[in-house]
Amino acid sequence: MPVQWFHWAILIALIMVLSSLFYPRIENFLVFFPERRFDVTPEAFSLAYKDVYFMSEDGKKLHGWFFPGDKAHPVLLHFHGNAGNISHRLDLINRLLQRSVQVFIIDYRGFGKSQGRPSEKGVYLDGLAAYGHLVKEEGIPPENIVLHGHSLGAAVAVEVSLRRKVGSVILESPFTSTRDMAKSMPLFSIFSPLLPANYNNLKKVVSLSVPVLVIHGDQDEIVPFSMGERLFAAAPEPKAFLRLEGAGHNDVSIRAGVEYGVTLRRWLDGVMKG
Repeated sequence: MPVQWFHWAILIALIMVLSSLFYPRIENFLVFFPERRFDVTPEAFSLAYKDVYFMSEDGKKLHGWFFPGDKAHPVLLHFHGNAGNISHRLDLINRLLQRSVQVFIIDYRGFGKSQGRPSEKGVYLDGLAAYGHLVKEEGIPPENIVLHGHSLGAAVAVEVSLRRKVGSVILESPFTSTRDMAKSMPLFSIFSPLLPANYNNLKKVVSLSVPVLVIHGDQDEIVPFSMGERLFAAAPEPKAFLRLEGAGHNDVSIRAGVEYGVTLRRWLDGVMKG
């Protein structure tokens, strides 16, 4: 092997080693955009709620809001996306509560009032802790819990559903994996084959054993609509897919209007019969 090629091989090997060591930190920096400050609280919507603090398995103090209702109504455990905090989802919560459900929404570690720094492993632990709070502290039967994840939150919902008993899973604007996301971005596409397929929803969704509803806007400017289609195709029955024409990534419930709530209610009525 010519000397210059040997040097290139050493350099490439060094880059690969350094990438494997530091990539998790780089990915966390690129994935998460948390905010600590609340823009609004449930009082602004005149919503009755519990201010909840609970602990993760690794000792992080986490925060969320529980909006209780009729004990017979299912509880939507909502996992939000990668930016902001729970205060930025109050308009959605207000619409959900009009559909005869209870809602528990949490902030991942590093978001809002939750301690720590976010990571893939960390947000999964946060999701499991939120589930545990509902079952142990609120007395919610596992079969009455519906995991509702938006974007990054869909990955949390999938992970929790594989490790805990739930009634159903709703994946809204979900992606297949971070590698696939990188492939869809011009700036990162050239490096995507070298990246790990973290948050691998496509690999995991085939193992789901509960009903799955996938919701995706066909004008999603962040997560390609095709990813929602691929996840739906891979998921086992029973399942349903709601394509929302003209909806983007963060305006699904707004653009869908009444159709969003009606579909959600029909889905819950169909899969939560007993």
